[in-house]
Amino acid sequence: MSWIVLIVSGVLEAVWATALGASKGFTRLGPSIVFVVALAASMAGLAWAMRDIPTGTAYAVWVGIGVSLTVLWAMLTGAEALSVVKMLLVLGIVGCVIGLKLVSDAH
Repeated sequence: MSWIVLIVSGVLEAVWATALGASKGFTRLGPSIVFVVALAASMAGLAWAMRDIPTGTAYAVWVGIGVSLTVLWAMLTGAEALSVVKMLLVLGIVGCVIGLKLVSDAH
């Protein structure tokens, strides 16, 4: 269950990061509210998952999921240029996240 919560928290990291950019320095109310809610839920989930998953592994997985999804969303929406090299690098991050799960000694 901790791994599921950690993955959801990583997804919420991408949500809050994207909302932060869309808030334009907290001058737009909607994205600012999404940022605060997603940030709180993401941090709470990360903290909960760290009860069973070692801190270094949990944090690396959380960041890896968040950064991968944030970059992919930006490329899909046209906010960031899409390239083969960027896609390969994001796939490398995803591969590392999967590798951390496979070698984890958490139950």
